[in-house]
Amino acid sequence: MTHPILIVPGIGNSGPGHWQSLWQARLPRAERLQVPDWDRVACDDWVAALARHVQALGADTTIVAHSLGCLTVAHWAARYGVKIRGALLVAVPDPAAAAFPTTETSGFTPVPTQRLPFPAIVVSSTNDPYGSIGYARGCAEQWGSPLVDIGPRGHVNADSGLGDWPAGLALLEQLLSGAEPEQGSSADRRPASPI
Repeated sequence: MTHPILIVPGIGNSGPGHWQSLWQARLPRAERLQVPDWDRVACDDWVAALARHVQALGADTTIVAHSLGCLTVAHWAARYGVKIRGALLVAVPDPAAAAFPTTETSGFTPVPTQRLPFPAIVVSSTNDPYGSIGYARGCAEQWGSPLVDIGPRGHVNADSGLGDWPAGLALLEQLLSGAEPEQGSSADRRPASPI
């Protein structure tokens, strides 16, 4: 993969065992979003940081976002309308979900509903405590993106037992090549490891 990749983690950043961190170490042109605070999150701060990174990397950038990073991408796209190569949006959280970290975050609601100005793939687990697959499906439809259902994989993080998540890398390669998975397609439907 010769195009710039921008890793956009969720709240708390992605630890060393998270597939985002493993991809960053593996992909030659991968960089990670830098934000003022990974644990107390203001949407405006993250959107501004994302805007700076994308401007520096250029229009050929592909974003790989997880969790709150997905909402950051949606807000950034709604505010700036910048066209990039694409975005892989994994485990989109629902701000109305009981598990959503409302005391540590601000400014993420309402979630933008307009079509994204670039190709994207939304990836969801069927048992994500931070956002149901129905919520992810609704976001994917509004954003004009296919949804990939990966079965019961929790929050699609280090606790999900994915390792470097080869099926996710295959989705990233599809996005980079311009090929899209079919709506509602599945990938990597092995049962989740116990948490």
